[in-house]
Amino acid sequence: MRDVIHFSLAAFGTLTVFATAYPALADTVEERRAKGAAVVSKLNNGVAQNNLENMRREFPFLAEATEAYALGDVWSRPGLDDRTRQLAAVATFAAMGMTDLMTVHARYALNIGVTEDELKEIVYMITVPAGFPRAIIASQALSKVFAERAPAICSVDTCESGTTTTP
Repeated sequence: MRDVIHFSLAAFGTLTVFATAYPALADTVEERRAKGAAVVSKLNNGVAQNNLENMRREFPFLAEATEAYALGDVWSRPGLDDRTRQLAAVATFAAMGMTDLMTVHARYALNIGVTEDELKEIVYMITVPAGFPRAIIASQALSKVFAERAPAICSVDTCESGTTTTP
């Protein structure tokens, strides 16, 4: 019994220290969600994030947790600037083979000034820990992101993308 009480007090002490060390966790859920929404707004040029909004309709708890914890608590912490956070996210998701999430963060990275060449370097870097197959898949996904952001070069009849323009 004495060990249980000692463990409980130790756990309480750890919890108290944790809450003190990370004051963001002491905020209300609404405050944390507001911080998360501000992060998305800043990274996505003021536009709502489609994946998050779709999740909010079908999986509201997961959307709330993503917005309040991942974005409000973690992403809004001091210590790393937005560029570093986005490069880390792109590298992590690329190495894990999660290209859907990688492209979300690649778009954010481009929105805040990361260059295409820097994102390409991330793909080269992941060949070491994650292997060539993951890097190739990431490069293909990034190529699509780059293409969607590239201005179309059009003549009177056609655009480089192969679509025909209207007169």
